[in-house]
Amino acid sequence: MSVSLYRVKFARTVLLLQLVTFVVIGALFALKELSWGLSALAGGMAAWLPNVLFMIFAWRHQAGDPVKGRMAWSFALGEVLKVLSTILLLIVALAVFGAVFMPLGLAWLSVVIVQIVAPAVINNKG
Repeated sequence: MSVSLYRVKFARTVLLLQLVTFVVIGALFALKELSWGLSALAGGMAAWLPNVLFMIFAWRHQAGDPVKGRMAWSFALGEVLKVLSTILLLIVALAVFGAVFMPLGLAWLSVVIVQIVAPAVINNKG
């Protein structure tokens, strides 16, 4: 298996784990109240969707021979777009849709923790 194919499968696995995390958390919060469940889903989406966009951006800029320095600028630009889109999604969820802060924050934090912990767990497993 080529290295780039392994990286794509690895990234998809991490994104799938993040998706499952915030959907389960949203369902659990929905047992308390529907608005809490929707707020948790919004928080999870605010962390997950920018990661998906970053992965698409990274895969599209990976094609061909990387020009020296281009990879670093591409990564930095992707990270800036990811942070800005996260902030925008959180503002929209809180200000426009009136999401409940606690479930939104916990779901967002859970997805971020999965993003940090999942690679270590997957690498130790494989």
